[in-house]
Amino acid sequence: MQSHPVDHELVEAAAQVARTRCRGDQHTMAAAARARDGRIVTAVNAYHFTGGPCAELVLIGTAAAQGTYELDTIVAVGDRDRGVVPPCGRCRQVLLDYFPAIEVIVGHGDLVRAVPVADLLPETYVWADHQLDAQ
Repeated sequence: MQSHPVDHELVEAAAQVARTRCRGDQHTMAAAARARDGRIVTAVNAYHFTGGPCAELVLIGTAAAQGTYELDTIVAVGDRDRGVVPPCGRCRQVLLDYFPAIEVIVGHGDLVRAVPVADLLPETYVWADHQLDAQ
């Protein structure tokens, strides 16, 4: 798994949102992403027993609502000082499909690293590769 420099400002942004915006059982995870233009976009999950969206998926929608469609790096951080939490399988697939070149920050404590999302899904199904040409 190839590792790249970690965007510590991004990790801290997600941690700050997790500390200040995650309350109770409805919002337990925060995510932060670095947009191509350098801006940081943040979001929290919307937990529900029926399967509410993860923070990473809420972040994709939040970024789009702000006119941001190109993300370079993303990280998720748990509330109650749980630190960096890797994306679930669904989020890994969605991130790969929306942003094939995105870096994902994973790891624990001081051992965090940034890896290409494709490295988190070896031998994966790439949705775009299986679509018929629109022409």
